Amino acid sequence: MDEQKYPFKVGLFGIGLDTYWPQFEGLKQRLEGYLATVHKRIDQYGAEVVCAGLVDSPEKAFEAGHSFRQQDVDVIFLHVTTYALSSTVLPVVQRADVPVVVLNLSPESAIDYEWFNSLEDRTKMTGEWLAHCSACPVPEIANVFKRTDIHFHQITGSLDEEDPCWVQVREWIQAARVVHTMSHNRMGCMGHYYNGMLDIYTDLTQQYATFGGHIEHIEVDELTELRSQVPDSEIVERVERFYNAFDVQEECSSKALRESARTSVALDKLVEKYHLGSMVYYYQGSGVPENEDTMATIILGNSLLTANGVPVAGEYEIKNAQAMKIMDSFGAGGSFTEYYAMDHDADVVLMGHDGPGHIKIAENKTKVKPLDTYHGKVGQGLSVEMSVKNGPVTLLSVVEYEGGLQLLVAEGRSVPGPILEIGNTNSRYQFSIGVRDFVEKWNSHGPAHHCAVGVDHIASKIQKLGKLLGIAVVQVC
Repeated sequence: MDEQKYPFKVGLFGIGLDTYWPQFEGLKQRLEGYLATVHKRIDQYGAEVVCAGLVDSPEKAFEAGHSFRQQDVDVIFLHVTTYALSSTVLPVVQRADVPVVVLNLSPESAIDYEWFNSLEDRTKMTGEWLAHCSACPVPEIANVFKRTDIHFHQITGSLDEEDPCWVQVREWIQAARVVHTMSHNRMGCMGHYYNGMLDIYTDLTQQYATFGGHIEHIEVDELTELRSQVPDSEIVERVERFYNAFDVQEECSSKALRESARTSVALDKLVEKYHLGSMVYYYQGSGVPENEDTMATIILGNSLLTANGVPVAGEYEIKNAQAMKIMDSFGAGGSFTEYYAMDHDADVVLMGHDGPGHIKIAENKTKVKPLDTYHGKVGQGLSVEMSVKNGPVTLLSVVEYEGGLQLLVAEGRSVPGPILEIGNTNSRYQFSIGVRDFVEKWNSHGPAHHCAVGVDHIASKIQKLGKLLGIAVVQVC
């Protein structure tokens, strides 16, 4: 996606009532100061802010709505500064037609009642009250949104920088940015489904309907052709990059490394040609030697792509490439994984996958090992072995069911201990509910056998993402 051509933008406006300004000296300027504080905070969260100022009349509301629409904002934050008529809100949101988050933020955590009640001028007292009554019109706004079928979200708190509401603001912005990323993402689908894996088959139109973006179908032959054109100089450079990025084991032959480098360079060219932000692949590769060579040497290149913002899922797992892209867009990584085994003595489940891994979230430098057999697939060659960083992790699956898509999420921990050293990604995970309950609860929602794993606990962000996308999010732990 071209971020310069289609930048992520946050719309911001405050609301007030123009009738108050001549009645209460300094009130408007004070409320504008509140709005400036919110603007500054959102700026700090890395968003390009389109601020429509303090909207205090229906006329300004229409202007703000047109401005947001013309400037292509992705989400609107409505800062309620004082009582305001719902007629100054509705035209903004209707015209912009993007998700709206209502900021019900008091200027302070509490009013100084003793000081307030010592004021002798009741007009000043009323003006002071109006500077604190942000909660007053929120029910009116909610009522109108409900009756006009506008979905909205709320954050309640104060302008105090230490108030926990600002974590919520930041997470809503992050979730909205991921929606923006997914809506512009171009996924390359190379090859075909793994024959017989019924759980991974998906309705591509449903993927468009939920996430947006574009899906480009690519032939393996095209990658093979690009591979045949890679000059020796680029192969040498890529081998050197392998040694920098991976822990290349001594038993890896120079020929295998060169052939993997050739494919890696070709993959980069393929990604550049189609402007891909994610990719899936699988190809039986039998009977055409050139294509067999291509598919047998693809793992290292796909691991580099995954670590550089282009997550790649094997076995043509489109739903899981979406999950991996979501995780990566949140900055959590997103590595291709499935159940490997259960260790009941340690109460852990081993999870991993063959093929590429997200090397940026590895506990140590990812090892490159030669395999004589790619289990369940044609060929042999170099593969990667890694464990996800020890600490908090989040699992995400895009689940397809009758009626649409939903997100399935779980939080756990990657823990140290022995793994299966078979040249695959492989980690040990613990869950607060224990692995027996985790496995049963996760499976009960009918996910595909693949999922994406990322570092940190980000379920609260994924919950917000689901609300913005209008799909259910189920959290098992």
